[in-house]
Amino acid sequence: MVSRGEGGRQRSRSDSSYCKQVPVLRSSSPVLYNPKSVLKRPVSPEELQRPGSPYTRRTFTIVGDAVGWGFVVRGNVPCHIQAVDPSGPAAAAGMKVCQFVVAVNGVNVLSSDYKTVSNLILTGPRTVVMEIMEEADC
Repeated sequence: MVSRGEGGRQRSRSDSSYCKQVPVLRSSSPVLYNPKSVLKRPVSPEELQRPGSPYTRRTFTIVGDAVGWGFVVRGNVPCHIQAVDPSGPAAAAGMKVCQFVVAVNGVNVLSSDYKTVSNLILTGPRTVVMEIMEEADC
């Protein structure tokens, strides 16, 4: 999970067919967790940027809280949103599972893996501006 401090927990969507429940130490409600990729198939950076592709670009401004930003980034080039805490800042901004990360604070990350993207977020300001690509029918 992209988080600051020890309170970060990996969270995912509430669809029980995707996930299993894992107890959370500091919360009264269960958190859903999915260790496998949520993507149905691999997608290349070229496919995301191809004219006429079924992907649209969106921008989110997410202000981190004491725990973090409330999302998990995974995958190789391009990386994607693996999980979103339904009660976290990312969900409040509109971020969803399966979106592809295009840029973080104006830095293009389409050719970066999730470790590089996570590090860019963690070492940046508390407010992060994320550009993503998602399927147009989302």
